[in-house]
Amino acid sequence: MAPVLIDAPARARLVDRFGADLAEPWCDALPDLVTRLTTQWRLEVQEARPGNTGRTLLCTGPGGDLRVLKLTPDPEVARLELTGLTAWAGCSRVVQVLDADLDVNAILLEGLVPGTELTGRAVPWAEIGELLGELHAVEPRGEFRHLAEGIEFIFTLSERRRRESPAAGHLSAETLEKGRARARELATSGPVTLIHGDLHPGNVLDAGPARGAVAIDPRPGLGDPALDAVDFAFVPMAAGGTIEDGIAALAPHVADFDAERVRAWCVAMAPLVALAPLRRGERTPFTDAVLELAR
Repeated sequence: MAPVLIDAPARARLVDRFGADLAEPWCDALPDLVTRLTTQWRLEVQEARPGNTGRTLLCTGPGGDLRVLKLTPDPEVARLELTGLTAWAGCSRVVQVLDADLDVNAILLEGLVPGTELTGRAVPWAEIGELLGELHAVEPRGEFRHLAEGIEFIFTLSERRRRESPAAGHLSAETLEKGRARARELATSGPVTLIHGDLHPGNVLDAGPARGAVAIDPRPGLGDPALDAVDFAFVPMAAGGTIEDGIAALAPHVADFDAERVRAWCVAMAPLVALAPLRRGERTPFTDAVLELAR
């Protein structure tokens, strides 16, 4: 049976992210686009994966090897991801590009095996430290947005999502705005490197014993490298620990680790960390602890 390329939940996520005027026609045209691209790159689609900015299709290539076809309705999302991945070409801890067609916002990536997300698994802290080092060591090539612009975008989008969801009963507009102000201050100060911009356990895959943890799905920009450590610093808190536990786990493995700025970013981004589960109606000891940190 052929995989379903776009289902109702996936369509709803894209409409939520991009609006119906952009997302609906793109979803309708997706089957024809996939037919064209799979013919062009000699792929066979095996599985469709959900995403908030497009569709990710696991495919086999001409030799039976795993390849990943990424598609999005937004040209800027595709351009930024390709520009970032091109800058990180040759970095073993970042997924590598095989081909791209920006005329249709398509990127073809190597497949990672077994490709298991780090979500819910023990964090290989030394590998994450190496990953952060690789991300931040490259010379940016191409046009990237500055972090302050991305901060304004994500907090504005989050306010709409907060207001229109069950999260509104637990996360106030004032708390979200306090986080925005803190993040804006951090984004306009401190060191500047090329950053991943969306580095969390779901965007790091296990590529097997020889390669280990590999980053995928960047939202690259120019900004403070401490931001990329935030979601991993929160991991021990989700298990009943503290932000300090996460910072202590990362610190020995990251050169020039700025614990003070990482913690400040955790406080600034705490409303966004709490927002996702609260939108799903999940109020837990973890969300309560994150909201306390945000105050």
